[in-house]
Amino acid sequence: MFYWLYEQLSAGGHVPVLNLLRYITFRSGLALFTAQLIVVAMGSRFIRWMQAKQGKGQPIRAEGIQRHVIEKAGTPTMGGVMILAGLLIGTLLWSDLSNVYVWAVVIVTAGYGVLGFLDDYAKVTKQSTEGVSGRVRLLLEAAIAMTAVFLIIMFGPKPPETPGLLTSITFPFFKQAILNLDWFYLVFGAVVIVGAANAVNFTDGLDGLATVPVMIAAAAYGFIAYMVGNFVYANYLQLHFVPGVGELGVFACALIGAGMGFLWYNAPPAKIFMGDTGSLALGGAIGSIAVATRHEIVLTIIGGLFVAETLSVIIQVAWFKRTGRRIFLMAPIHHHFEKKGWSESTVVIRFWIVSLMLALVGLATLKLR
Repeated sequence: MFYWLYEQLSAGGHVPVLNLLRYITFRSGLALFTAQLIVVAMGSRFIRWMQAKQGKGQPIRAEGIQRHVIEKAGTPTMGGVMILAGLLIGTLLWSDLSNVYVWAVVIVTAGYGVLGFLDDYAKVTKQSTEGVSGRVRLLLEAAIAMTAVFLIIMFGPKPPETPGLLTSITFPFFKQAILNLDWFYLVFGAVVIVGAANAVNFTDGLDGLATVPVMIAAAAYGFIAYMVGNFVYANYLQLHFVPGVGELGVFACALIGAGMGFLWYNAPPAKIFMGDTGSLALGGAIGSIAVATRHEIVLTIIGGLFVAETLSVIIQVAWFKRTGRRIFLMAPIHHHFEKKGWSESTVVIRFWIVSLMLALVGLATLKLR
């Protein structure tokens, strides 16, 4: 909104100080601050309201870690509403609203937030860990993701050097290698987004465990978006230039700010859980930024923690169905380490460290070409 205001006023040569709004870096900083302020400001009242409305709070898995049933019982969920409020308001206030990439990512984030809210609502009202049907949820997630990818393909600015880039997969470590999928990219992009959303959802099992890795991934992808969206930097680093995608740096910083605000209340012991409302939305946001920047494969490195959590579930289920035995003491893998005797804070902090190291490795691929 403020960027639009800058364009209107600058046309007449008024208010020179507004020229600061030309810069993505300046607006990104303001988006971060705005998002954090909104989440912190609404936190206490929202948590009290959720406690009054939900009563028993989020249902805890009876077959899970036993101390969780005692320690976390009664903690309200749907804290993702707080994150989404800060993230979306910060983005809409400070980003260029004529940018198709902004709207594509906002559609995924808001759409997945609604799906997650419906899932959380079903769990709370039924006092069951079973929410919306998994098949229905996956179909709706795929539809939302394909809508966003379609918008990018149809309305994203076409790079003159590589006109087929918007339907192509790029590869880390290789300068010019791309694979043009044409309209099959619609499916590929949707798989990336849906996969990222559910991977973050699996990771969200301990206080603060998902929040910080999502913020780290957002910081990494905000930097990538700024680099590939700037012709000079993209050319220097020998990256594929994606016109306009740098604007997602504003969104990424708003996500970081919203995460910081939420962590104020979600740090152990959590006063509120983000629930599927937050985890699906944040995962979808990271996945859609990866698609927009054409750094989808790098997501498996930067989001390696989320990949490991997802694989632990897939491997556990597949092996149990095949043999009747378990590989991990409990899946997702963060519960495996709890079963081995690690304290919750130890698991969370060590996973944060792993996430940070993976993000740095992922960023290193920008230069190793």
